[in-house]
Amino acid sequence: MAKRGRPVHLSLMDNETIDIDGPGFAALEREAPVLARLRRFAQGLDRVPWFARLGEPPKASLREAAQGYLDRLGFPDAELAILPDWEDAGAAAETEGWASPAWEAEELARADLTAQALTLLSEDALDIGLRMVASHAGEAARAAMEEEAAYWDVAEEGYRNLAVGAAAQVSHLAALSLIAAAADPEMAADDSLFAWKMKLFLEGRWPVGVVGNSFNVF
Repeated sequence: MAKRGRPVHLSLMDNETIDIDGPGFAALEREAPVLARLRRFAQGLDRVPWFARLGEPPKASLREAAQGYLDRLGFPDAELAILPDWEDAGAAAETEGWASPAWEAEELARADLTAQALTLLSEDALDIGLRMVASHAGEAARAAMEEEAAYWDVAEEGYRNLAVGAAAQVSHLAALSLIAAAADPEMAADDSLFAWKMKLFLEGRWPVGVVGNSFNVF
């Protein structure tokens, strides 16, 4: 593992394909072993039950994941609100404020994790790892969405894109948590804010966001 304060420097052209099973990526892993953790994480994204339980009544495991996320976000008193259908979920996602307190809390957490990750990897190396994860997450979530959209008869493409985008984003942020944890041995990656948000997707749900005192989950 690279020592703290001496980030590994790798580079990749914007139009270059990331083949995580190829010899080129294996060489990168030897220079930056944390990329191997990201590869395993990325390869597991097609086993996530993306959007498989949308709108269902909440189970105890969903409530636990929601509370874990809210506690770490700084909104422990927000109430879980289950959105019943795509129309409500899409409308809630479209009206969620980018400058809302919850969004700002996530942005602060993301910025902190990025700073930690950059003590271990250079910007180029971090970009390689996160682009790899984004590619796998997007493919897996979009494939799952096609099945769910057919089941729900969702005609609004914008709503589907919002959900897939949320899946790609949470995968990016959970991956960032893995890298930051590798840079900071005192940090538990599986107990981070974004690990708990990922657990909501692992429940087959779409956590749309916190509005007022409600945590909207589809």
